[in-house]
Amino acid sequence: MTSQVALAVTLSVLILLTICGNILVCLAVYVTRRLRNVTNCFIVSLAVTDFLLGALVLPFSTLYQVTDDWPLGPHFCNIYVSLDVMLCTASILNLFAISLDRYFAVTSPLRYPMLVLPWRVAAILAAIWLISVGVSFVPIHLGWNTRDLSVQNIRDGDPARHCRFELNPTYAVVDAFATFYLPLVAMCWSYYRVFRIARAQAKRIISTRRGPKTGVTMLALREHKATVTLAAVLGAFVVCWFPYFTFFTVMGIRKEENPPRTAQSVVLWLGYANSALNPVLYATLNRDFRSAYGKLLCGGRSCKIGTKTIVTTMEEGLRSRHAPSSNRVGLLPRTCVLLQEIDNGQTG
Repeated sequence: MTSQVALAVTLSVLILLTICGNILVCLAVYVTRRLRNVTNCFIVSLAVTDFLLGALVLPFSTLYQVTDDWPLGPHFCNIYVSLDVMLCTASILNLFAISLDRYFAVTSPLRYPMLVLPWRVAAILAAIWLISVGVSFVPIHLGWNTRDLSVQNIRDGDPARHCRFELNPTYAVVDAFATFYLPLVAMCWSYYRVFRIARAQAKRIISTRRGPKTGVTMLALREHKATVTLAAVLGAFVVCWFPYFTFFTVMGIRKEENPPRTAQSVVLWLGYANSALNPVLYATLNRDFRSAYGKLLCGGRSCKIGTKTIVTTMEEGLRSRHAPSSNRVGLLPRTCVLLQEIDNGQTG
């Protein structure tokens, strides 16, 4: 009983963080005019997806995880499993869309406003949800995911008060590659290109440090910030989802009817944790989102002080670029702090 209570409390905290964090992202965009732009449509879509996952899926996942009993019937079980697959897939595809958006913002800053048009963003978001429905509700309710091609959990002989997600090799491989491995490869490629551009900009900073090119310096620093942010994003994405999809694919190929429950629970909830991390990775690393968070959470008073401190650090860091060479060594740590504070959202 003690272990069940501890597990329930831990998972409930994760659900609360997921719901509250993603609501905060949506409210920040709603109340802050500066954040209401086409680029942030992807972040809002991601936040809505992760909120729905936390509100509609994770409470039932917690119930089943803690009690090992499904009292809600087989038909609702299939709806729950379909929602789980759909929302996790939509979350991953939104992350993929954000990576492409950042790629074009950094690699083609002049063409970016012409490339990322509202109708194109709407088309991408519609495609994300169509794909998510196409790999969840359609195959699960038609039985395409099971070994005998019949609908899971409602057949004669299926265990009562259990909610199973069955897999056949074809469904496991197609779903994993279409919704995870191929987007992962594309994200790694786009982030690598962004990293190369940021490194080139860093070299340009060094070569122009004595000149008065403040605009170029600010742009290069923002691109460096984009690299730091994207590295954190990619790392969290891989750590959270790679174990689950590897386990998912192997179990499907091996046609395992009863996969190891502990391993399955660990990799599943590790993937869920990505929805709680996304508000931190995509919002709090952005200066405009931090400012909006401050106005929402603490009335703006103490947060204005924090923002003023950041601005002061930026100004001092920029002055250090033009300081005599004898003083640069002492100012280097402050410059490193500056690199962590610059917002990547203005590169486009």
